[in-house]
Amino acid sequence: MLDRMKQMQAALDRLPHLRRMGALFSETVLIKVDGQEFYLVFEKGRIAQLLEGPSKKTPYRFSFVTDEDAFEEFWTATPKPGFHDIFAMVKIGRAEIMGDILLLVKNLRFLKEVLALPRARREVVE
Repeated sequence: MLDRMKQMQAALDRLPHLRRMGALFSETVLIKVDGQEFYLVFEKGRIAQLLEGPSKKTPYRFSFVTDEDAFEEFWTATPKPGFHDIFAMVKIGRAEIMGDILLLVKNLRFLKEVLALPRARREVVE
């Protein structure tokens, strides 16, 4: 899972339009997958630090908690119904979002696109 998080960090660095979208976002977000904790420290639309937990000393504004199988399905090129969106995953009981929901909603498009960065891209057949 750490490799996926690093992949997300590297992909974000290569996408200036996405960094512009998150230019005002400088917060820490906790991603918890099967008990593993990853703190994404955003600074002006970049993942400045990727910290592994658990940590009781690292403050965060909100968390996204899920299991590895659900995240792997979310990252497929064409996810099954219920796995196409973080809120859909919450609705079917495969994820939980806790913390400052207003902050999440204010930066929703940016954060959804960042979390989907490891998603496999479909090949265009001509």
